[in-house]
Amino acid sequence: MVKAAREHHATDVTVLRLLETELSVPHGGTVTYVAEVAQGVTAEIWDGTLDDHPLRMPWARPGEPAADVAWAESRLTERGMRRIGPAQQVRTWNLSSLWRLPVEGQTAWLKCVPTFFAHEGRILERLHGGPVPTLIAHDAQRLLLAEIPGEDLWDAPTPRLMEMVALLVNLQREWLERTDELLALGLPDWRAPTLASAIDRLVERVGPQLTTDDHATLDGFVHGLEDRFARVDACGVPDTLVHGDFHPGNFRGDDTSLVLLDWGDCGVGHPLLDEPAFLDRVPTDVVETVRRQWHAAWTSGIRGSDPDRASQLLRPVAAARQALIYQKFLDGIEPSERVYHAADPGNWLRRTAELARSVL
Repeated sequence: MVKAAREHHATDVTVLRLLETELSVPHGGTVTYVAEVAQGVTAEIWDGTLDDHPLRMPWARPGEPAADVAWAESRLTERGMRRIGPAQQVRTWNLSSLWRLPVEGQTAWLKCVPTFFAHEGRILERLHGGPVPTLIAHDAQRLLLAEIPGEDLWDAPTPRLMEMVALLVNLQREWLERTDELLALGLPDWRAPTLASAIDRLVERVGPQLTTDDHATLDGFVHGLEDRFARVDACGVPDTLVHGDFHPGNFRGDDTSLVLLDWGDCGVGHPLLDEPAFLDRVPTDVVETVRRQWHAAWTSGIRGSDPDRASQLLRPVAAARQALIYQKFLDGIEPSERVYHAADPGNWLRRTAELARSVL
């Protein structure tokens, strides 16, 4: 969008937010954005209205992106890092604003997040020195991050996928029996009692939008959660740090490094809640191989544990947690930005019902 505005109108714009879109499914069609410009441009008159909204993200307001960049530049200056080129807007949407800032010897990245992701800076600070992005500075909703060498690993080969799983399990094992420290950082609580209550409330809220069969299945699933979590607990794998959006595309690396990105969705709960999303995004012919190594990593660390059974029991729970995540997005963003997430809670609850019927 920024490049097109420069090419067609010879002006630089900062995209602020989505205003409207022609299609919700599939996403896209004709899309209208709100942008700000530093100087006047020749354009067609638009006769719409720009209303304010209390859930508007800070970076979606005129002047705020410049304030975010000024904050980042101030933090860089404090650390003796001089910017050597203009800040470049990479992405903006309802869940983040991302800017690239060229500095001497490297590139820094400015990431701004909603209040419901404000714990991301705190967890990165706490995990400093681990396989996570290097945090240069942060405040409540802004993160300034160092460049990560390598490339995004969406299409990682099988050996690399195995490394990713080992990295996560090792990190999670470090946080066993330390959940109080994580909760003190403001991470969401997805342990059995809290998660069961949240799923119950969501099914009551969204269930009427589903088919009678799915709604009935979900009611039975909710009523059986206490027993299901008791059986999960008996499998012997304790609660710990959960990444929350664990998949190959959230890794970046080269031949010598591997870094796990995007910690905004992290929380505290059963570590195998991270498994389904990852396995959904790897080639089908390696799913069982990856799963076996994943579970072996837990049985080798916790003698007598049964991650195979825990994984099976948690599959519908993990899908329900995804529904909760998307509902949190919808509840935290303004109406014009909800179009691409609107169907997600219901879709994930349908998936939950499907899995609940197949997993005993």
